[in-house]
Amino acid sequence: MCATCGCSEGAAGVRVIDPMSGHDHDHRHSPSPEHGHGHSHEHGQPAAPEPDRGHTIALEQRVLARNDELAERNRRWLTERAILAVNLMSSPGAGKTTLLERTIVDLAGELPVSVVEGDQETLLDADRITATGCRVVQINTGSGCHLDAEMVDRGLRALRPPERLVVFIENVGNLVCPALFDLGEAAKIVITSTTEGADKPLKYPQMFAAADLVLLNKVDLLPYLSFDVPACLAAVRRVNPRTMVLPLSATAGDGLPAWYDWLRDRVGP
Repeated sequence: MCATCGCSEGAAGVRVIDPMSGHDHDHRHSPSPEHGHGHSHEHGQPAAPEPDRGHTIALEQRVLARNDELAERNRRWLTERAILAVNLMSSPGAGKTTLLERTIVDLAGELPVSVVEGDQETLLDADRITATGCRVVQINTGSGCHLDAEMVDRGLRALRPPERLVVFIENVGNLVCPALFDLGEAAKIVITSTTEGADKPLKYPQMFAAADLVLLNKVDLLPYLSFDVPACLAAVRRVNPRTMVLPLSATAGDGLPAWYDWLRDRVGP
């Protein structure tokens, strides 16, 4: 996490951008030292020694406690407006954005959707979402490797979602830190793919243990790969017996009806 992984070392700051208006809610600032930022020193001066392990653990606890407070505030705000917030997490290239594009288009007119898009830099994914006609706000995290509750709060303020819709939060591509940060979402979804190893759930157990749903994407490529589906399913069950796994292909359409039914069940009547 931020206190130890160095994801925020030298971070330029967080930017919340509305691609449609072109307005940049520039939040570049000197972040709180509590979050691992601002570790600079005079040229020629020795760097401060690394904190001992006990200090690091206490710092991590404070960071997460503060995040959890803000996440609960986000959750109350979303619940009061009957907004279903879904946190999409995966490694880079697993197909989050492609799945979002397909879902928005296929459910147009049935489920109103808005998107909070998280990436370290660029508007590339936000532009793809905008092309579907969906409302989107981009959060650029700089060198940060995950979204947190405060960033999502800023994103929701810029997004201004109406009541009774689905907000997809596409997290930064990373199978480590995003698992630790509650955003105030109603559900965490992990997307893995057949182009990755079937042992991913065992290598990144915290991510898969946090999942309310696992989507196994790119099943259309199985004839061309040596991916072991039963081994992957067994690995998921080992770290998270309670979760469901839905195989699908965001490009070919295989398995998408089950994914859409899962969404409909959580939106309700």
